Amino acid sequence: MNDTAPKPGQHDWREALAVYRNPRVIGMLFLGFSAGLPLLLVGGTFTAWLRDLGVELAAIGFLSWVGMAHSIKVFWAPIVDRLQLPLLTRWFGRRRAWMLLAQGVIALALAGIALTDPREQLWLVAVWAVLAAFGSATQDIAIDAYRIEAVTRDRQGAMAATYVFGYRVALLAAGAGALHIAAGWDWGPAYGTMAALMAVGIVTTLIIREPEVGIDRQTRQLEQRVVDYLDRTHHRGWRRDLTAWFIGAVVGPFADFWQRFGLTAIAVLLFIATFRISDIFMGVMANPFYLDLGFTKGEIANVAAAFGLAMTLTGAALGGLLVMRFGIMRMLIFTAVLAPLTNLTFSWLAALGPELYGLVFAIIADNISGGLAISVFIAYLSSLTNSAYTATQYALFSSVMTLPGQFLAGFTGLLAEAVGWSWFFIFAAAIGLPAILLALLMMRVANPDRVPQPGRG
Repeated sequence: MNDTAPKPGQHDWREALAVYRNPRVIGMLFLGFSAGLPLLLVGGTFTAWLRDLGVELAAIGFLSWVGMAHSIKVFWAPIVDRLQLPLLTRWFGRRRAWMLLAQGVIALALAGIALTDPREQLWLVAVWAVLAAFGSATQDIAIDAYRIEAVTRDRQGAMAATYVFGYRVALLAAGAGALHIAAGWDWGPAYGTMAALMAVGIVTTLIIREPEVGIDRQTRQLEQRVVDYLDRTHHRGWRRDLTAWFIGAVVGPFADFWQRFGLTAIAVLLFIATFRISDIFMGVMANPFYLDLGFTKGEIANVAAAFGLAMTLTGAALGGLLVMRFGIMRMLIFTAVLAPLTNLTFSWLAALGPELYGLVFAIIADNISGGLAISVFIAYLSSLTNSAYTATQYALFSSVMTLPGQFLAGFTGLLAEAVGWSWFFIFAAAIGLPAILLALLMMRVANPDRVPQPGRG
């Protein structure tokens, strides 16, 4: 891929809108669907099925740990980045080969869940769920790498937008869709249908073209130093090959990131860790808040879920357009400021009470800003990677992005009980303030609109 994208402001609105006609941008819609489908099937939908069948809560709680595969995927991302799969890599290329393998594993695991009764063989259901979770995380690694490598930087926002659109539609299918099928027939047909829907990702992977990437001079020099070092050692045969692979696949991505940013790398990782922390922190308590306030389950489903999904997708599409028009950095600062401001609408809603217009306003503000932030931030994270190490570096960034918020979210119930809902959302907004300061710092030290992306050409 040649990363000679125009600078921010060089695109007019017509050119910016045309990005959504790019075949690879369209293809990302279906890959996003494939990525989003397994998430709830080993998460919320999975636990609903187990409880519906009378499985003990303790067992359900332990089985929820399978979802942690997405938070630790950085540990096997180097394998996805560098290991060639027999036959598949030669036939389909590095990224598509891993996508196809992961998609096949997910489809097999979901079919296995569909054919297994957890009341009789809970251990086997757990095995299938773990297999599906690791297949899902591996697919994420490969799709993220493909998304970054397939288009130029100015199109990354649009790729993120269509990915989010497909991802959210898949969540709807795996959540409400699976529950409706289970209600009408049974859980076996529900999971069998979801296994069949993985064909969307498989067919898309077969259709798309493998991205073409190069290694820049600085990266070649870094890897040449590894070769020179090994030539000076006594390692020979398989020991030399294993050492070379480990340094290139595991040490290389982190050494490259540190070499490019120096001590600034710490600030970059802190920014990544704090950018989404406000939304992740408050998101866990959203549904309990709506219920405590007095909204009915139907109002929550119609406004917060269905209408909220539409607003998120609108924000994501708008984010891709604005990144194309104005560049990544200006939009990143804008969304960093917008996130805590929109969180305050829920504090206002807590004071207002169960008024439907208040809920609609809060959902519009929060979900549009959230959709904007998702597409802009994905574009920013993509700009930080070197195409020689795309999968490993992006897996690191995405893990850093989610882990702090997920950890702090465990204390949200205690905080809400202690201070009440109004102050809870004020606190949720306040923890987003460091991200604004760090975004301003990133404009000076890690601005993707000024610095050429590494590993291109």
